[in-house]
Amino acid sequence: MLGVSPDSVKRQAKFKAKENLPFTLLSDEDHAVAEKYGVWVEKSMYGKKYWGVARTTFLIDPEGNIKQIFRKVKPKTHSEQVLSALAGA
Repeated sequence: MLGVSPDSVKRQAKFKAKENLPFTLLSDEDHAVAEKYGVWVEKSMYGKKYWGVARTTFLIDPEGNIKQIFRKVKPKTHSEQVLSALAGA
């Protein structure tokens, strides 16, 4: 399992330690990976537009094929969705 975000390696290490995450986080500071997966998108908050990552999870099989995509991920409940999908795989 991997996590990818545009945060710096240093910031990710701090977040991983704080949240006690059991998986690797990869830094995508130039958002090249996010762009390739179509998740670097224009967002809007309080009428102000900006670019950022659309929280998305991709289940990828050992051969590198995308098996399922979860869009608009809500962190509090998302782990159960993913575990359920993996159990059914």
